Amino acid sequence: MSEGKAFAEVRQPAPPASVERSLLSAVELFDGLSAAELNVVELSCRYRRFSAHELIVDRDSTTSDVLFVVRGGVRIVNYSLAGREITFTDLGEGQYFGELAALDGRPRSASAVAISDSLIVALPARAFVELLAAKPVVAMRVMLRLAAIIRVADERIMDLSTLGANNRVQAELLRQAHNRAPETNAAVIAPIPIHSDIASRVSTTRETVARVLNDLARQGIVERERDRLLIHDLGRLRRMVDDVRG
Repeated sequence: MSEGKAFAEVRQPAPPASVERSLLSAVELFDGLSAAELNVVELSCRYRRFSAHELIVDRDSTTSDVLFVVRGGVRIVNYSLAGREITFTDLGEGQYFGELAALDGRPRSASAVAISDSLIVALPARAFVELLAAKPVVAMRVMLRLAAIIRVADERIMDLSTLGANNRVQAELLRQAHNRAPETNAAVIAPIPIHSDIASRVSTTRETVARVLNDLARQGIVERERDRLLIHDLGRLRRMVDDVRG
């Protein structure tokens, strides 16, 4: 089912403003908007619940809504011709996706799948663009987000060009750890990363991920617990990657 059809099926009168306001006020992009301004956004929105693993947006679809995660989580992915999943990022509550199609009018560049049972809010492209024009602070947040996406993409392209599979796994652990504890030499990644998820992010196999994690555990750099991965020495892990990058 395409995203446009899915949201069209649930178009309905808006819930009470107090309920919607409590949902959309948690979205990072809307931080600082007044109740009246947020209400204008709310009146343009449509809502849809998705079950875990359900497709939200299909790559190459021509829909252009910007989609906000107010409950649950979403994974942004693509698939190779052979069906191999390539994961770009995971988004949690308060985050959003789909802004590229809203801005340039071109088909979706990736698919989006619900990681868990999720509530998604869809804002039509026209309303999104009008909001950016009316609120420079919101437009700046979108630009900063796009800049961050480009930086991560550049880094991953460089990794694919210069690093072997083992080092790409190490670099991905660094990225995930940096998101959680950027100022310390230790980090906790929770829930514990699934081997197939890491493999899909760095273009390798689950077996390679398992081997790298086992090697790092033997060296005392990481420690696996029941529901989390402890990284005891980020500096040493970073040097292992930087020595190869040159």
